[in-house]
Amino acid sequence: MWFVIALILGGLIGAFALWMRSKDMKMAWYTWLIGIVGLFLLLFTIQNYVGSVNEFEDSAASMFLLILGLPAVVLIAVAGVLGYRETKA
Repeated sequence: MWFVIALILGGLIGAFALWMRSKDMKMAWYTWLIGIVGLFLLLFTIQNYVGSVNEFEDSAASMFLLILGLPAVVLIAVAGVLGYRETKA
């Protein structure tokens, strides 16, 4: 299942990059890096949350959401704001 999710996300990132190139929009390399790291952290958090809940470890699941999920959301938000500001200028 996670392999299929990775393939779909890779295709979506590639399609987004091609769409941005066709619209002649440019983003810095670090914006892409921040977004991809945030997305990786988010997927890692979801996978570990689901695994912990399935094993009836509710406190571990909550800690995964707090420790890894919050930085993932922040990184994705920072990448979105940076990308918006770069393409707007």
